[in-house]
Amino acid sequence: MENLTLNKIDGHEKEIQELRCALKETKSIRMHKRYSVILRHFEGFTNKRIAEMEGLEPHAVGNYIKSYNKSGLSGLEMKFSPGAKRKLNKEQENHLIEIIINKMPDEVGFEGRKNWTIELIRQWAINQFDVELCHSAMSIVLRRLNLSYTRPTYVLAKADKEKQEAFKKDFETLKKTP
Repeated sequence: MENLTLNKIDGHEKEIQELRCALKETKSIRMHKRYSVILRHFEGFTNKRIAEMEGLEPHAVGNYIKSYNKSGLSGLEMKFSPGAKRKLNKEQENHLIEIIINKMPDEVGFEGRKNWTIELIRQWAINQFDVELCHSAMSIVLRRLNLSYTRPTYVLAKADKEKQEAFKKDFETLKKTP
């Protein structure tokens, strides 16, 4: 291994020095790992061995080396990750906003429900648009659409009991009128 390491290092002194400087200067753990992969490559380690040492998949090591060979240190810089493909298109998102803003859950098929929750919105979207959405995905959609939610407040212990009873009677009357 020593001969292989010496042979591999010969001719790459400048790159190795540049990598060691980059390792010292970076504050990013991810970039540190990428620089370390290339340094170990120049030291003669196999991609499989580098992957074991760095806790990476061998194909990731290969990708880092290809990027470095193509563009140098700048090839290792992290690009913007676009994330997963959106489940709802723009038209569906606009329809979702309209429903949430203008309708109550009981008006769109959720009997006895007066407040929108992420789960109700998710169920409505699944039924309406035939898409697969988990709870966290719907939360991300709502955040992206600038929709926020709050939980309903509860009756305080010091609230006026007489006013509460009067409100309940008025509310029952309102519910019975068409």
